Amino acid sequence: MLDVLGQDFMRTARAKGLPETVVVLKHGLRNAGVTVLSVLGLQIAGLAAAGNVVVEAIFSWPGIGELLVQSAITRDYPVLQFGVITVAAAVIVINALTDIAYAYADPRIRLGKA
Repeated sequence: MLDVLGQDFMRTARAKGLPETVVVLKHGLRNAGVTVLSVLGLQIAGLAAAGNVVVEAIFSWPGIGELLVQSAITRDYPVLQFGVITVAAAVIVINALTDIAYAYADPRIRLGKA
């Protein structure tokens, strides 16, 4: 947000005589939203990839994290491979949803035509 507040368009909005609350809330937060989406997407993907093992271990919840740990200990490679592919697919889906959310957050970002 501090980086966005120093941009030229923010100075232009202030020069037009807009109140500071309008400048910050309308112009600043809208342009800082893409960065917030990036951070949230990475955090959620990290939670899906590695955080579930920690949460399941702390709260004793049976789930895919515990399944992956047990299959690694017992060397059950087909189950381990399926679990890794499932977690990787979840991370890919989360990243794709984050990219789609960029287009809604910032109208300047659109799908390119190849």
